Amino acid sequence: GVLHEDLRLLLDTALPPKRKKVVLGVGDAKMGAAVLEELGVQCQTGGVVAELMRGIRLHFSALVRGLTAQSAAKAQLGLGHSYSRAKVKFNVHRVDNMIIQSISLLDQLDKDINTFSMRVREWYGYHFPELIKIVPENSMYCRVAKFIGNRRELSEESLEGLEEIVMDSAKAQAILEASRSSMGMDISPLDLINIESFSRRVISLSDYRKGLQEYLRSKMSQVAPSLSALIGEVVGARLISHAGSLTNLAKYPASTVQILGAEKALFRALKTRGNTPKYGLIFHSTFIGRAAAKNKGRISRYLANKCTIASRIDCFSEVPTSVFGDKLREQVEERLAFYETGEPPRKNLEVMKEAVVEASEVVAEVKRRQEKKEKKRKKREKRRLEALAAAAEEPEENSVIETEENDMGSKKKKKKKQQPEESEPEENGVEEEEEEPLPKKKRKVMAEPEQEEEEEEKKKKKKKKKKAAAQD
Repeated sequence: GVLHEDLRLLLDTALPPKRKKVVLGVGDAKMGAAVLEELGVQCQTGGVVAELMRGIRLHFSALVRGLTAQSAAKAQLGLGHSYSRAKVKFNVHRVDNMIIQSISLLDQLDKDINTFSMRVREWYGYHFPELIKIVPENSMYCRVAKFIGNRRELSEESLEGLEEIVMDSAKAQAILEASRSSMGMDISPLDLINIESFSRRVISLSDYRKGLQEYLRSKMSQVAPSLSALIGEVVGARLISHAGSLTNLAKYPASTVQILGAEKALFRALKTRGNTPKYGLIFHSTFIGRAAAKNKGRISRYLANKCTIASRIDCFSEVPTSVFGDKLREQVEERLAFYETGEPPRKNLEVMKEAVVEASEVVAEVKRRQEKKEKKRKKREKRRLEALAAAAEEPEENSVIETEENDMGSKKKKKKKQQPEESEPEENGVEEEEEEPLPKKKRKVMAEPEQEEEEEEKKKKKKKKKKAAAQD
């Protein structure tokens, strides 16, 4: 309802002083109402204005200097990506997609385990039909069938193992006695191997189901603690899954939450003008089962109301806690007692005041813990960075020390070489000076006059020989 400051400044600078005679064309009726309320300027919407806005939007790149159609398309694409990212990106610990997938998998596993267990019963029942009446539970039946195998090999020694599986000594004894007088057919070792392998698969599936249920419980305590405290983890997860997300469930009114999951019965009742259903998925809650037949509709309506409140608290609170869920559960218990005994329950205002006080304390404690964890994490990060910096400095120091050691070693070697030369004995009391080697050019220059003298001596000897030969 309040006009944005940028728009107000734009209108103040763009409009002439006589504003009352000016009529603005605005594409949105709400914006026009806001402009009229804030600035007193008449605004026209619809008709020609809508066509003008459509034309401006179409030729926006031609009207704005420096804006091309390609850059406008990129801007639109970037805006769409950022909007989608904002819709998808939430807190990692409060993502309800995992709850939806896990509860769907849990329901599918229940169906599959039930089907496979019935298959094991039929298969192993040909060999030991009396076991079905003694052990009616599916997963336990599969464990017992895998443990027994051939009933003729069952003896007193395997009684302890049976007691561990069945958790009852009387049942274990009954199984042993029934195996001795069973009317089942004999079974081949190959068939027995197949039955045992199939039973092992069913047992592993049931174990996985238990782990998945624990995972669902932990996720619900993080995402929707109030809803799970009020109505249970499984029923709360089914409500979230059926609604599509926790946000959608929080948007639903209590009347919709009450019949969520009974849409087929609702439309059938509307079509045939019969009685509409009183409850949907919340029927699986323990409250409706404990209520009398005449009070089931009342308690379902009251429970749907409390579920809506709990889902909204979980969805829109920064630090979700189970305090409100516990208080809402107490209210439903008091309402059940009121229907049975007539004892008046507490008012909702009193209960919510208590819940707000307790929740503020819990939230403060949680924030304190988070701050401590953050401080510890920062300290660890600082230590890690310091360790990395020290590790990077160590090789540099080592290299400097090595270079210094090499320099010192080379100097020592030079000194050692010079010492024996100085300590040589002096000949005739005169120090012999070391003759420095001459360079190559000087060597050549020094060698040239010596060669000339030798050649002249050779020539003189030849002349003498010639003269002696001539005289002879």
